Amino acid sequence: MKVVGIVGSTRREGNTEILTQIALEEIKKEGIEAELISLAGKRIAPCDGCRSCIETGKCHIKDDFDSVFAKMKEADGIILATPVYYGAATPQIVSLISRFYSTENKPLKRKVGGPIVIARRAGHNFTLAQLMFFFMISEMIVPGSSYWNIAFGRQKGDVLKDKEGITTIKNFAHNMVWLLKKTHAKPTRTPRKAIRRTSKERSHSQIKK
Repeated sequence: MKVVGIVGSTRREGNTEILTQIALEEIKKEGIEAELISLAGKRIAPCDGCRSCIETGKCHIKDDFDSVFAKMKEADGIILATPVYYGAATPQIVSLISRFYSTENKPLKRKVGGPIVIARRAGHNFTLAQLMFFFMISEMIVPGSSYWNIAFGRQKGDVLKDKEGITTIKNFAHNMVWLLKKTHAKPTRTPRKAIRRTSKERSHSQIKK
């Protein structure tokens, strides 16, 4: 199994990346592969609504979307992380999710995923909702945590001072692992001998009655 954490911040090694890395490290401790993907420096244009993908099955825009999309498609779990810019998610993360209009039908269906949001003061709730809409529309499964997956910070490293935020993200990571293992568990079968024995016991009980 593998989880990818996609960081929608334009600032490398900032608070969003730090918090996402904390989540991924917790996931790695449980024996699951994890990879951080930063959108900083990548060019992902927003969907332009041309609808050519309906006819061709592919988006006509040639940029970094396909490489990120391939990673998301291969992964079993997906984290979308963003700082709050003017009360909302970054243009980079919004452009990424807008392009899923051009992909085949529900490519992320029943994958496990969830959001992480960082802000200086406010805007967490609306930004969480933005990302949750994407997870819900994609028919993904979202684990909860001890609180909203949010943290506070402005300057690089400030998020490390938010102990409750870090605890919440670690708990989210553990719940994500639990859900991944549940959804990927091999079904157990009752041995045939046990089934026959159960049938006989049932017959005997009926005779006694």
